[in-house]
Amino acid sequence: MAQRLLRAYDEIPDGTQCHRKAYITTAFGGLIGAIGSAYSVVLNPANSHLEAVARAGRYTFTAAAIGAMFGLATCVSAQVREKPDDPLNYFIGGCAGGLTLGARTHSYGTAAVSCVYMGTAATLFKIGKLEGWEFFATPKM
Repeated sequence: MAQRLLRAYDEIPDGTQCHRKAYITTAFGGLIGAIGSAYSVVLNPANSHLEAVARAGRYTFTAAAIGAMFGLATCVSAQVREKPDDPLNYFIGGCAGGLTLGARTHSYGTAAVSCVYMGTAATLFKIGKLEGWEFFATPKM
């Protein structure tokens, strides 16, 4: 599923069809959040079913919001700057996702650190795409 989402994201040129890019990054963030919430609920059992559902929703929707902000900020910055293949657009998107996480946790420190880390990770992802790095390597036999 992750490969399908990444392929769908790569099919759309940067700086175009922001609504589709935002939808794909939101779905990818939601998928990652659902996986994280499943681990959280399984490894730290909740006292009630309601608490487990609330925790799962909190992680899933937070990750989906981070993905949405990444997709929107990346696409809009590519349109505004008129440089669609610039890794700085991805840093801006990653930073926007990090600021979203900081707003969710009500912490300036979390916002600043996650802005730098998510922006750097997104920039490296874009540089890797431009230089032909394999994100999911095919097994060689």
